[in-house]
Amino acid sequence: MVGGRAVIELIGLDGDDTLWHTESLFSVTQAAFRDLLAPYVSDADLDDRLVATERRNIRLFGYGIKGFTLAMIETAIEVSAGRVSGTDVQAIIDAGKAMLEHPVELLDGVQPALEQLRDAGHRLVLVTKGDLFDQESKLARSGLAELFHDVQVVSEKDEVTYRRVLAIHHVDPAAFLMVGNSVRSDVLPVLAVGGRAVHVPYPLTWALEVAELGEQHQGSCWELSSLSELPALVEQL
Repeated sequence: MVGGRAVIELIGLDGDDTLWHTESLFSVTQAAFRDLLAPYVSDADLDDRLVATERRNIRLFGYGIKGFTLAMIETAIEVSAGRVSGTDVQAIIDAGKAMLEHPVELLDGVQPALEQLRDAGHRLVLVTKGDLFDQESKLARSGLAELFHDVQVVSEKDEVTYRRVLAIHHVDPAAFLMVGNSVRSDVLPVLAVGGRAVHVPYPLTWALEVAELGEQHQGSCWELSSLSELPALVEQL
């Protein structure tokens, strides 16, 4: 205990848009999708229909690029009343493949920050949701894999998931710190189980990840502008 609070024993880190750029790639692909479907529907209506399809399909396909690609195909068929061409469907499939093959681009300061935390003796665990193959591939290509004590690719980030991660590592919630860009997935459920969290906002937020952080969480949650600020914060906790 330090100052009446448990010492941080385990630091969890999100992957997409916390360690490497992801949502910007989705944004570029969705812009091309709007252009492709422009003959059938307005941009705003298409965006709403796509989000609705993604929300409806998460329980079947989960999170990630593959589910997004299937949602684009399904939405294209719906908004065009089945008139979308095979060529256009192929273009959507090709866009999904390009996303999966896109180089992993780390956010500024990520690798030095993780190395500093590792060298200071902190256990780091990657807690990221999405398609297992895609997430493992991105981690391998990121050059960060050796910095993590453990990797947990999960279907959802909720209280049950975080309790399971803590149980695996035999860590009390009060000794756990989760770091990520999503208030909905990386902050609120962690605080709910008694952990602490660091929010590192990304310029873009997926519609299904939007959530508000209430003032009642002051003292258990911090906001940083960059992951490079994390080592200094951790040393103060």
